[in-house]
Amino acid sequence: MNKKESFITLAAAALLVAVGAGAWWLGMQQGMGHTTLAPQSVVATTASDDPSLWTIPQGEEATRRHIRDSLKAGDVDPATGRRILNYHDPMVPGKNFEAPAKSPFMDMMLVPRYAGSDAADASSVTVSPRIQQNLGLRTAPVVEGSLVSEVTAVGNVAWNEREQVVLSSRAMGFVEKLHVKAALDRVAAGAPLAELYVPDWVAAQEEYLALARMSGEGTDALKDAARQRMRQAGMAPAHIQRVVASGAVQPRFTLTAPIAGIVSELMVREGATVMPGMTLMRLQGTRTVWAEGAVPQSQAALLQPGARVRTTSPGAPGQTFEGQVQALLPEVDAVTRTIRARVELANPQGRLVPGMLVSMRLDRPKAAATLLVPSDAVIHTGRRSVVMVAEEGGRFRPVEVTAGLEVGDQTEISAGLAVGQRVVLSGQFLIDSEASLRGLEARLNHEPASTLSQQRYATDAVIDALSGDTVTLTHPPIAALKWPQMQMDFKLPPRAQQPPDLEAGDRLQIEFEMQQGDVPRITRLQRVAPGIRK
Repeated sequence: MNKKESFITLAAAALLVAVGAGAWWLGMQQGMGHTTLAPQSVVATTASDDPSLWTIPQGEEATRRHIRDSLKAGDVDPATGRRILNYHDPMVPGKNFEAPAKSPFMDMMLVPRYAGSDAADASSVTVSPRIQQNLGLRTAPVVEGSLVSEVTAVGNVAWNEREQVVLSSRAMGFVEKLHVKAALDRVAAGAPLAELYVPDWVAAQEEYLALARMSGEGTDALKDAARQRMRQAGMAPAHIQRVVASGAVQPRFTLTAPIAGIVSELMVREGATVMPGMTLMRLQGTRTVWAEGAVPQSQAALLQPGARVRTTSPGAPGQTFEGQVQALLPEVDAVTRTIRARVELANPQGRLVPGMLVSMRLDRPKAAATLLVPSDAVIHTGRRSVVMVAEEGGRFRPVEVTAGLEVGDQTEISAGLAVGQRVVLSGQFLIDSEASLRGLEARLNHEPASTLSQQRYATDAVIDALSGDTVTLTHPPIAALKWPQMQMDFKLPPRAQQPPDLEAGDRLQIEFEMQQGDVPRITRLQRVAPGIRK
């Protein structure tokens, strides 16, 4: 290769390098242009070629530009065409400033806050219709109504003890015949149960019959006295009437069933001798039964005696038994934390028997009308419940609400909303995240200083400067607050709680708490070791 060819080769290589460097520089400029342009609000997560959806970012670069162009609160930013409301530190959102500057709280610049397109407040997030469509935002109205809820429980059937009848002997006698032979025999109302012979009744009956055959003045009083002695002997009114009607001694009587049911207990046999007051048998009515179900104590508070109950049982497939809550038993299971609900169920065919398993659906009494929203619209943060309210002009505002009972896909709202407002059902988490980044959550909380001061943080620090009751410190990253290493101001504790002769360069261990609209306040201060004096 001669010198001329070498020169041409080197020139071509230099040209290629120059072109490559120019392309690299242009790409960097375009890349920087794209990094300095970001979609406003949640638009940053959605690609779009619509210029109306993009604005100059509202961060530190904008503040530096405002300082350079001598802009302040009230002026219109020529880069965005929007009026500047004020400047604030995102980490201390309660304090606003009229002019762009460095934050007095942190080692960072203040950031501007702009008015909306109609000079609306800064407590909302604006999303264009096109982005709403891309995100699939759906809204629903706040309506007024009442929730009809029910509590489910599983229980066991038991006899209704209020339908139990105990049959006892009225006098000493003998069981001559039994019409029921075993426990759990079914009997009808008025059916004969046993025949007894009572010798003690013979003398009282003969006395009355002797007086009944007498006539003359004063015999009526004697007859009344004789009837009274028969009653005292234990004779039933119906048995006394038979003696009067027949005019003959009736030492035997038949014990009949006062109700329909079953013989739950049989204590005597034929030929047995019974004494006054002795229990002969027990009858259990089957017209209604009890079902006792274990209800969680949180749901038991929603029930009241008289609430309607629908019950099904595997032992009676295809049949539903109606009833009502008779009582909530005043006892809580210490292990399961449940309360037993006693339900009285109609049992016309006697299909339900003790020990049978039933599934109960207990209706909650109809509550008063309240505001209702779809449950998907409520964001539960653990400390509060928030919904995103859709307003005119594509604005969305976070609103703290008081959520009540949730049934199905509806949730009661007792405070925070009004009928007719619209709440976001889908995509609200994206809007809520953007709102939190812009400091809306801090304005939403409105927590007093006493509440903020309950949380304290500890860190090491080095004194950079002292000025009155304020100290400038450099501290390492604080993970609990997501703070990086930075230099910032703190409020000193009272002088009596400070180590003597604090100077720049001292190394400290501090405990501090946040303050609403002011720098953090040191609550405890301790010098670790003498630092390097400046």
